[in-house]
Amino acid sequence: MLVDKVERGSNGSGDEEVEALLKGAVDLHCHSGPAAMPRVLDHREAMQDAANAGFRALLYKDHFYLGTPHAKILETIYPDTGVKLFSGIALNNASGGINPYAVDHAIKIGGKIVWMPTLAAANHIRKGLTEAKSFPKTAQKMLDPTPLTALDANGEVSDDAKKVLDLIAEGDIILAGGHLEASELFVLFEEARKRGVRKMLVNHPTYIVGCSDEDIRGLVSLGAYMEHSICMFIDGSGNQYEPSYLQHLIEIAGIDRTCLCSDLGLLGAPRPLEGYRQIVRALLDMQFSHQDIRTLIGDNSARLLNLAA
Repeated sequence: MLVDKVERGSNGSGDEEVEALLKGAVDLHCHSGPAAMPRVLDHREAMQDAANAGFRALLYKDHFYLGTPHAKILETIYPDTGVKLFSGIALNNASGGINPYAVDHAIKIGGKIVWMPTLAAANHIRKGLTEAKSFPKTAQKMLDPTPLTALDANGEVSDDAKKVLDLIAEGDIILAGGHLEASELFVLFEEARKRGVRKMLVNHPTYIVGCSDEDIRGLVSLGAYMEHSICMFIDGSGNQYEPSYLQHLIEIAGIDRTCLCSDLGLLGAPRPLEGYRQIVRALLDMQFSHQDIRTLIGDNSARLLNLAA
């Protein structure tokens, strides 16, 4: 993973090098607003930041609603940004839980990803006094979540979850693990693969999900990609880990099975674009090549969205 021999800027910052590498990036995890959780920017501002940096695509994520209509309207109003806009649905209580009807509707109007339960996941709720205690809070108190899991009482994939997997396979979109526990993901992804799901993504595997190195290897062997949240490795966002740990995680899964996505937008943290700038600088400092960086921040995510390289 030797860095390409390109000169850094005369001020030593490498800003021109960073900006060049951001062209073609894809963020599968942009938390812009409007949202129940306070956000530092809205969907239009996130789109404009991405366009200014030359991003290829941006995918809005909200824990409570399907953002696809917002993405489509913005693309219509601003047709010349060069940024493709997408969204999907998180299967929390506000969407009816693991609800095949909500998933069917999301896919039919262009949704590109289905997240299994996040803040309503039983695993998330169990960890509410440990890891999840740092999870962002809504601006106003909402109803307490009903714990959700993709498994039935026998530890097998539930009937509704199987219907959801079939819809995802038919639509050829992304199945994301949300905040389900690693042990649940193995059962779910094995069933998903049997049912023809071709795109599987593990969100922030080391945060709340609880993946060990061996879990990451095992999930990758099932065909999954690891999505690491940039916010957890940069300054100014209450980061959980040192950038050097990200290098270790990338080595475990492999460059071709790792996506780096912002998971940014929270009030008080850097904007998504600034997160990407920081992580690209960190990757350069860790001697990742230009091609590897482009793969990590763009090409793998683009492949999951069926975008041409």
